[in-house]
Amino acid sequence: MDAMEKWLQWAVELQSLAQAGLTYGRDIYDKERYERIREISAEMVAFKTGFTEEKVKNLFCGEEGYQTPKMDTRAAIFEDNKILLVRENNGTWSLPGGWADVHMSIKENIETTGSGYFDMEHLPNLATEKNTEEQIRMCFDAYHSPNWIPPFD
Repeated sequence: MDAMEKWLQWAVELQSLAQAGLTYGRDIYDKERYERIREISAEMVAFKTGFTEEKVKNLFCGEEGYQTPKMDTRAAIFEDNKILLVRENNGTWSLPGGWADVHMSIKENIETTGSGYFDMEHLPNLATEKNTEEQIRMCFDAYHSPNWIPPFD
């Protein structure tokens, strides 16, 4: 079976189609139908996961506009066999980068409080919601291999 169970794939697809309908639909009755489809997709997820419908709706139905992937950009910068990491506001560390915000350069990222270079054996406490030790190791592997082939999923 795929990485995501089939029922979840269907629920996500229904939510996405409903989101597009809510964004581009003009007829008030169609918009009501799309809203109900979005609610059903959230109910499916709540039923299968045991989460409350309200929690799923907050996570699953909070988007406005056309649903597209959110792009997070990160850079692996090396110096003397050490990788550059930035300290987040909460004290954890990550590769420099962040959301690809409209009209903002990477230099304007205001969510960091410092930076430093670290070797693989002395990594600080990572911001694992942004990057994992495995991903940092992959960056070191790429840095050391002239013929490195990036993994694709």
